[in-house]
Amino acid sequence: MCWFEGPLAAFDTETTGVDVEHDRIVSAALVVQSSEGATPLVTRWLVDPGVPVPPGATAIHGLTDEHLQRNGRWPAPVMEEVARALTEQSARGIPLVVMNAPFDLTLLDRELRRHRASTLARYLGPNALCVLDPWVLDKHLDRYRKGRRTLTDLCAQYGVELTGAHEAAADALASLEVVRAVGRRFAARLERLTPVELHARQAVWHAAQARGLQAWFARNGSEESCDPAWPLRPELPAAA
Repeated sequence: MCWFEGPLAAFDTETTGVDVEHDRIVSAALVVQSSEGATPLVTRWLVDPGVPVPPGATAIHGLTDEHLQRNGRWPAPVMEEVARALTEQSARGIPLVVMNAPFDLTLLDRELRRHRASTLARYLGPNALCVLDPWVLDKHLDRYRKGRRTLTDLCAQYGVELTGAHEAAADALASLEVVRAVGRRFAARLERLTPVELHARQAVWHAAQARGLQAWFARNGSEESCDPAWPLRPELPAAA
């Protein structure tokens, strides 16, 4: 059985914004599927972040301050549960699918630092994550295809149904199915690689992709920067 036919887990978050150092998680989901086509097991978390949710973020995921204050839980126990759930999957040797992994995993790490005085690496211990990132995989394996590569775009490209986009569980399940579809489409190039080997290669591929995008920004006069770190961005040095 190839890795893309076997057990996979997928993780996704919805947040207050796109700044991994300062924004907060408002919902998260872990989807675990024992094999291709099996009924997925879904765990959802809803968080009252303790800070206002900007209208722009609410417009994307539909989660309002009022709803989160009424139904969400305090971040500290949620982040503990999420970290332990990811560690459990890692300990079982199940690859973790995360679309644009440096965003979600770095946000989780920063939330753990903020609310648990800990880090994602500390929770994982010897059980290092083995991550499969559909954005990185697709961009490397089909690098000359024009157009955007959002999750919605990848679902259309690989024939995956996405219902309820920007809901964490729906996005996680769609990401998982995209990775299986990428595996099938590029089986000749992927089936001999183990998930651990693929994780290592994605780190290299992402760094190259970031350098290419950085060069494109520079040519077009943009000061936007691209972090080459994958699947988790290192902690920023403390301000002097």
